[in-house]
Amino acid sequence: MTSQVSSPAEQAEPAEQPGGAAAPPSAGQASPPLTAQRDPAEGAASAKEVRRLDRVIIRFAGDSGDGMQLTGDRFTSETASFGNDLSTLPNFPAEIRAPAGTLPGVSSFQLHFADHDILTPGDAPDVLVAMNPAALKANLADVPRGGEIIVNTDEFAKRAMAKVGYDTSPLDDGTLDAYNVHPVPLTTLTIEALKDFGLSRKEAERSKNMFALGLLSWMYHRPTEGTEAFLRKKFAKKPQIAEANVAAFRAGWNFGETTEDFAVSYEVAPATAAFPAGTYRNISGNLALSYGLIAAARQADLPLYLGSYPITPASDILHELSRHKNFGVRTFQAEDEIAGIGAALGAAFGGALAVTTTSGPGVALKSETIGLAVSLELPLLIVDIQRGGPSTGLPTKTEQADLLQAMYGRNGEAPVPIVAPKTPADCFDAALDAARIALTYRTPVFLLSDGYLANGSEPWRIPEPDELPDLRVQFATGPNHALADGTEVFWPYKRDPQTLARPWAVPGTPGLEHRIGGIEKQDGTGNISYDPANHDFMVRTRQAKTDGVAVPDLTVDDPSGQARTLVLGWGSTYGPITAAVRRVRAEGGHVAQAHLRHLNPFPANLGDVLTTYDTVVVPEMNLGQLATLLRARFLVDVRSCTQVSGMPFKAEQLATVLKEAIDD
Repeated sequence: MTSQVSSPAEQAEPAEQPGGAAAPPSAGQASPPLTAQRDPAEGAASAKEVRRLDRVIIRFAGDSGDGMQLTGDRFTSETASFGNDLSTLPNFPAEIRAPAGTLPGVSSFQLHFADHDILTPGDAPDVLVAMNPAALKANLADVPRGGEIIVNTDEFAKRAMAKVGYDTSPLDDGTLDAYNVHPVPLTTLTIEALKDFGLSRKEAERSKNMFALGLLSWMYHRPTEGTEAFLRKKFAKKPQIAEANVAAFRAGWNFGETTEDFAVSYEVAPATAAFPAGTYRNISGNLALSYGLIAAARQADLPLYLGSYPITPASDILHELSRHKNFGVRTFQAEDEIAGIGAALGAAFGGALAVTTTSGPGVALKSETIGLAVSLELPLLIVDIQRGGPSTGLPTKTEQADLLQAMYGRNGEAPVPIVAPKTPADCFDAALDAARIALTYRTPVFLLSDGYLANGSEPWRIPEPDELPDLRVQFATGPNHALADGTEVFWPYKRDPQTLARPWAVPGTPGLEHRIGGIEKQDGTGNISYDPANHDFMVRTRQAKTDGVAVPDLTVDDPSGQARTLVLGWGSTYGPITAAVRRVRAEGGHVAQAHLRHLNPFPANLGDVLTTYDTVVVPEMNLGQLATLLRARFLVDVRSCTQVSGMPFKAEQLATVLKEAIDD
């Protein structure tokens, strides 16, 4: 969905506070209560209090079959259309249908939305919607004291509670005394609301997530029209199911309006001061990356070819690109990872902007063909949506542990540029940047996203066409070298003196026939060569080409100019790091911040930046891979802060680390 936002007056935005906004009804920065009165035509005679909040964190949790991702996605879409800034964190099992009612089977969706600029999905939920005992137990520890918990009491039968280790009901034994609990028989109320639709009990029960969505939509004044239109479109072939879901959604909204248990609703104003003027939409990282690839192909005036094999969490890119044949996109779902990248490399040889998408296990399988692309010096984008490893690891969880694999995971000296987006929306720009490098320097390029960015979402300003870079390339059209006798010939490895890129000759162009393959090439002619001196020259030339890729200098955010501590991140750590830096500065601490998009080559000024500060902290969702590279390259004893839990850093966690570093 899109919304128009007017250009705001410049002003300082509130810092993200520890733990997110306080839980309703004592939510932080709540203004004096307003009064909301239902339309008299609807028959309401009583008024309910409305409190204004600056931000809220909500987590929907239930079985993986309860529709929590859909529920969260719909609430997010309506929140985006309302104009709030937002950040999301979907969290779901790897199994297609995990065991019902078990802790491993819990699926959740966390949304942080606010009337100002925010950067993370929040450290802890202010509101937990728990559809069953497993959802309650799996998430209760994250809810701060005084937080709101909406519980589906219908699911708290002895057998269901015993399955997750509850000997007595947590609703009655004092377990939830520290929280503001709303017991709601969601299943019963949903079935009652749908009794006239002729559905079976099982079919009616499936709509309980829509009842919960309606209740939360009333509670936080979310728009409803978009969700109703979505449901009718989604179930267009089953109109009875569509109308049943709409009825359940409306019943949840009406329940919030009429029940005495919810005496207060909450209002979070649009974040008009957080955005420049433009047209915005909510976008996930994988969707933004897909759009970035399409835009890159259009700006390069090339067909886009994706050779891929489905793998979590990268499959959404294949799904999305397959919808856009009208933009000259061709997608090939191969029988395995090796075939996928092989087809993509063939498309690059044929003159297309070629892409292959995967995750860490797929990169391992693609490594030989990546080495071939280095040898052939053809433009190829390798999109790695990182996940927890090793081996199959944690398919639906996030990690940043493929950096060294991207840097060195091939035989021989096979350097490859590496680009990493920092937010879901930034995946669009990172895709354009990676395409620029690949096309300009005739080289494969790694684009390192991760599961947190891929599945998370945030508002994105849709760029104007004239804001996009010109990526057009010139194919070789004729001879480019004169022999000693004056004969003009085509040398496939005669290089551009500035970029060291070799010519890109489309197969079938008369007179440009040349040899390709994985065996070492002779400089210039491209003939097979086993000459030691030539191999040394070619290896060093390929390295020099990668080292010479033009990347902007690293920008340091140090407003006070007094910081002696620098926090340096890459990839998806940007949000938690920036939120942590805001907290430290709000408390009077001095800390500088910088974030790397280009990991190979590094920005030219990186060494100088690192030596400017007494302490350099590098948070990573691995065991210190960037820290290892920095120590080796710049001989700086950076302080590594690592996490490999499959979940992103929390802002408060990093704020504590930074305060300790400042105090040392």
